[in-house]
Amino acid sequence: MILELHLLQSFPVSNLNRDDVGQPKTATFGGHTRGRISSQSLKRSARLLFNEHGLDKSETGVRTKRLVENTATALARAGRDRDTAPGVVVVALETLGFGVDPSKGLTQYLLFVGREAIDRLTVYCQNNWDALEAKATAKAAAEKAAKEAAAKAAGKDTAKGGTTPAKPAKQVKIKPDKATIEEAKRILNAERAADVALFGRMIADNKDFNVNAASQVAHAISTHAVINEFDFYTAVDDLKPDAESGADMIGTVDFNSACYYRYANLDLAQLVHNLGGDTDLADRATHAWLHSFIHAVPSGKQNSMAARTMPDTLLGVVREAGAWNLANAFLKPVTDTDLMAASSERLTRHFGQLRDFYGDSQLRAVAGASVSGDLPHLTASDTVSGLDQFTGRLLTAVKA
Repeated sequence: MILELHLLQSFPVSNLNRDDVGQPKTATFGGHTRGRISSQSLKRSARLLFNEHGLDKSETGVRTKRLVENTATALARAGRDRDTAPGVVVVALETLGFGVDPSKGLTQYLLFVGREAIDRLTVYCQNNWDALEAKATAKAAAEKAAKEAAAKAAGKDTAKGGTTPAKPAKQVKIKPDKATIEEAKRILNAERAADVALFGRMIADNKDFNVNAASQVAHAISTHAVINEFDFYTAVDDLKPDAESGADMIGTVDFNSACYYRYANLDLAQLVHNLGGDTDLADRATHAWLHSFIHAVPSGKQNSMAARTMPDTLLGVVREAGAWNLANAFLKPVTDTDLMAASSERLTRHFGQLRDFYGDSQLRAVAGASVSGDLPHLTASDTVSGLDQFTGRLLTAVKA
């Protein structure tokens, strides 16, 4: 069963999701430039709200490179030597098949793990402390010898008038045996982390730990053509003498304003599978997913632009199979002066056309709601009057 969410959300002056030069992201769609908010930005904005919408902190994961630091701290609290612990954790992670940057003590990748992973890794280090400590000691000695040899070689080159650049320490790559892989799977098990189950996990060098996402999220695009603009600003030194004039700082900030179409879906069967068959947690994760995506607003430049708006038009669908992204409703850009009304008309008309053409036998429930006005092309039975009715109808259909 699939739960789909379609939202129309208008943002005033904003730069919610910047590209590499600081401009609001864009995309060409239907031959015209559109405003864009990346799916990654929207997912993070939603994920940060999960604990406000029914999920306990212990039921959500963390995305981090800092397993070494946090596990070493836990080991020190348990009585292990604080100076030795980081080296032991590094060797443990390498043994389990994960690369660690030796100069920074960070894992090679951002790892998306359940919050219990640090506790499990701590226990693993405790149970295998003697062997891991011996390897860490030998590794440190080898690295010290290599540095001394490099320094000696550099000294000889300097005496001859040349230089020898220092070689950075290499990340250790160990291919674990089957038993160690199973231990790593236990440590990184994310069946209690709802956000890992929802958004998946990919580790390029360790495919055994991948999790297929239960939720797909589209990049939001504006329903109309957009041209990025910029704000020229100045700032004045508050303590500058009155006799002096002029600005003490000048600059520009890029922005746009747009009405966005947002789309996301959730495969309920995949979610239950990812959560190890825990239907209660899957129900609460679905509730959190739905409410969080409705309330999700990216944080980019919010302190200076405060583009804190809510979706105006909401369309939700529960279906047995398949998925319909309705972005093609806006393949031809909306040009009406009332962008929200015109975009709502386009969205509901396109949805109706797809129902007529492909049939609606797979649809279990439809719920449409609008803050500002009517929803043309939806029947009265498909519309509701507020957020509680909207989410209630969808979640009831899912549970049924």
